[in-house]
Amino acid sequence: MTGILKATEKNLMVFAGRANPELAHEVAALLKTELVPTSAYDFANGEIYVRYEESVRGSDAFVIQSHTTPINEAIMEQLIMVDALKRASAKRITVVLPFYGYARQDKKHRGREPISARLMADLFKTAGANRLMAVDLHTAQIQGFFDGPVDHLMALPILSEYVRDKYGDEQLAVVSPDAGRIKVAEQWSERLGGAPLAFIHKTRDIYRPNETVANRVVGEVQGRVCVLVDDMIDTGGTITKAADALMADGAAGVVIAATHAILSGPAIDRLKACTASEVIVTNTLPIDEAHEFDKLTVLSIAPLISRAIQEVFEDGSVTSLFDGHA
Repeated sequence: MTGILKATEKNLMVFAGRANPELAHEVAALLKTELVPTSAYDFANGEIYVRYEESVRGSDAFVIQSHTTPINEAIMEQLIMVDALKRASAKRITVVLPFYGYARQDKKHRGREPISARLMADLFKTAGANRLMAVDLHTAQIQGFFDGPVDHLMALPILSEYVRDKYGDEQLAVVSPDAGRIKVAEQWSERLGGAPLAFIHKTRDIYRPNETVANRVVGEVQGRVCVLVDDMIDTGGTITKAADALMADGAAGVVIAATHAILSGPAIDRLKACTASEVIVTNTLPIDEAHEFDKLTVLSIAPLISRAIQEVFEDGSVTSLFDGHA
C-alpha cells in the first residue's frame, strides 16, 4: 500500500490592513518579504470588502493592523481579513495588534458595564485567529482573555535604550503616572542602572473618563531628571498633569516615554504646553504630520515586531527577545 508523501515548506505571508501601512511595509522589509497584494475597499454604506490577490493556502499568515482612528473600522477590517484567510485555507493565522483596541475596558468598575477587551479576544477567535501578538497591553491579564497563544511584546527595550543613550549621564528617577503601573517602572529602573522609583498618587472620577482629579508625588524626585513612563497617551491629561506635578516637586526635568501615541483631542496642545522637555513614543499607531511637534520623538516598533514574527514562524522563543521577562 502506497501513500502520498509531500513535505511542504513552511510559507510565511504578511498581510496588512489600511490603518498603518508604513509600519506594515517596514515589518515586511525587515522580514525580507513583501506584503501580500490585497484589494480592500468600502461599499457606499461603509461595509468593508477584502480579497487577497494570490493564494494563501497552507501559509503561516500574520495579519498586521493598528487599531487607530476610526477604531471600529480598523478592528472590523482586521476581523474580515482573518475570516478571508480562514476560508482560503491558511494554515495558521496570527493577528498582530501593535495597539489592541478596547484594552482599557478590561474589568468592571460598576454594574452593567461590558468587559470589551474580552469581547475583542472572542471576536478574533471566532473569526479564525490561532494566535495573538500585541505590544504593551494595558494590563497583562488580557492575555488570559484569548483562548490560545498570546505573544505580549514590550516596547521597553526600544524606549529605554534611547533614554539610556541620551540621558544616561544625568541623575535619573523613573516615575509611574499611577500606582498600577509600578511593575513596569521597576523594569525601567533595572534598565536605567537602578534609578530610584516614584509614582504619582492620583484620584480619578469614575463618572468622567479621561479625567484625573488630583496629583501627589510619592518618592524622591528632587534635582533628578524624571522619566515618566506609561503605556499610552490619549488626551494627554494624566501625563501632562503628572509632569507638571514633578516639576513643582523640584525635579530637574521631565521626559515622557509612552508606547502608544493615541493623541486624541487636546493631547498635542497639552503636550506642547506642559513642562516635559521631550515626549518619546513608538509608531504602534500612525502619527500624521499635523500631530508632529518639536519635542516629539517617534521610535520604530518594526524591528521588535519583525523579530517576534520570525521567532513564531521558526518555532523559536519570543520570550528570549526580552531577557526571559515576557
